[in-house]
Amino acid sequence: MILSINPYLIVAIALIALIAIIFIVSFIINRRTPLPKGCENIKIEESTCLACSNTDCKIHQEFDFKKIEKELEEESKDK
Repeated sequence: MILSINPYLIVAIALIALIAIIFIVSFIINRRTPLPKGCENIKIEESTCLACSNTDCKIHQEFDFKKIEKELEEESKDK
């Protein structure tokens, strides 16, 4: 018995597979790309980072956490 498969379904599956392959290949190529010269050891200053309003940034969140830890340590020393 031959199954009748909708040709649109085959095209949709092929497009999804193609998009997934393009994503995986671009991800691998991006990981292999070396850092530009002079950008290997960039250090971010806390004052500049905390002036930024992007609260979703992982670096910003890390600095805020360190700032809170410092404040808590100072408060515990004062007691």
